[in-house]
Amino acid sequence: MAQHELRDGAPVYGNYINGEWVHTDATFEVRNPANREEIVAHMAVGGPADVTTAVDAAAEAFKTWSRTGALERANILYKAADLLVQRSAEIGRVLTREEGKTIKEGVGEALRAANIMRYYAGETLQPNGDHYPSANPKTMLYSVREPLGVVGLITPWNFPIAIPVWKTAPAIAFGNTVVFKPASAAPVCAMLMAEILEDAGLPKGVVNVVTGPAGGVGNALVDDPRVAAISFTGSGVVGNRIRIKAANRGAKVQLELGGKNPAIVLADADMTQAVQQVVAGAMNSTGQKCTATSRAIVDRRIAAEFTDLLQQRLSTLVVGDPLDEATQMGPLIDDASADRLMKEIAAAKETDAQHVMGGDRPDELAQGAFVTPTLFTNVSSDSRMGQEEYFGPLLGVIPVDDMDEAMDVANSVKYGLSASIFTRDLGKAMRFAREIQAGMVHINSETAGAEYQLPFGGYKGSSSYSREQGKAAVEFYTQTKTVFMDEPLA
Repeated sequence: MAQHELRDGAPVYGNYINGEWVHTDATFEVRNPANREEIVAHMAVGGPADVTTAVDAAAEAFKTWSRTGALERANILYKAADLLVQRSAEIGRVLTREEGKTIKEGVGEALRAANIMRYYAGETLQPNGDHYPSANPKTMLYSVREPLGVVGLITPWNFPIAIPVWKTAPAIAFGNTVVFKPASAAPVCAMLMAEILEDAGLPKGVVNVVTGPAGGVGNALVDDPRVAAISFTGSGVVGNRIRIKAANRGAKVQLELGGKNPAIVLADADMTQAVQQVVAGAMNSTGQKCTATSRAIVDRRIAAEFTDLLQQRLSTLVVGDPLDEATQMGPLIDDASADRLMKEIAAAKETDAQHVMGGDRPDELAQGAFVTPTLFTNVSSDSRMGQEEYFGPLLGVIPVDDMDEAMDVANSVKYGLSASIFTRDLGKAMRFAREIQAGMVHINSETAGAEYQLPFGGYKGSSSYSREQGKAAVEFYTQTKTVFMDEPLA
């Protein structure tokens, strides 16, 4: 475990390049969104030169790592998973302090990351290619999958250990090396991941982490011709810029972008289940998930009752210090995000939508970026609240006449990441699964559920039509080589 200098009681992290902590003259602060007076860490302000050095290290390490045996790669990931479990309480607490989700969610995310490492350790020993019959009976035809080379990873702040691991673990499991830029709002867990991989025996240069602004670090990473592939999770605007840059130089690209995820509630739904799951999907992690439920599309016959039940449940949520075990919802990531959401709420109040509850910055929590759970009803499907991703604890109820209208509304947005329906009618559930324009489909469960062994990704503006996690990861992090082998004539 690395030892870091302390400043103002908080650790000072350099960039992690070629197995060394490389410090910069300039640093930036990571502050606790629940208590902006608390500095969680000081991070290096990296730039293009640091990216170049990191890519140098990754390119050199690739020569050896790409030829390292699968079992050796697997054993490193297994050991890293064990170390991550051992440190899960510590990492969960750091995650909560830098990102703001509850301590239960923070520790749970750390344990999930360990399971992801174990999963990809196992994937290294899966069949690697295929054997084919040939027109010539003396020819052996087969294919193998080989790593791409240096892979650039750019991750968001809302899952500061899970998303870095679900990109890094398959990349290195399949023989690639990595240069990784974590989000500046919550980069500390990425550094803890690097420490754990080093302690597990990962060779120098296989994983490198450079922190700093997107303009200096992200652009340099995307533009470097030695970076064979880019995997990015974040906003659609940035993702589309990366798509263009990658296409211009022929790099492989994987994008996971935003969502405007609907939960359809039909009149025959189990009301208790639907309320519980919709609230969980909308408010867990303070609504800061790309899979969060932001639209409840409800049969008009039950819309008033359903809205009342939502209000009752939302009013019981405990908002406060996320390190307190009793807290059910913490702050947004920072004051800028809270202020942005408050402006959206104020604008929504000027529309025909009915403000039911919430949307306050509570005085007793003025030290953090807190906004209370917010509910609107009678939301128009073509309004801003019906179309745009808000990324916060804001839920809009859209009444509809029947399932036909519900499906039209659900599919009317530019996104297509996740969607759910609540019904006892098997036929309607099956129709929903067929017709919904989303990559993740849930029947009688919240939109935010995902499991690491399954392919993850969206339709339309939510992705680049690629998938992460599960066995789908091998499709992105490897390339196929086809081999023709004939007997020598003599």
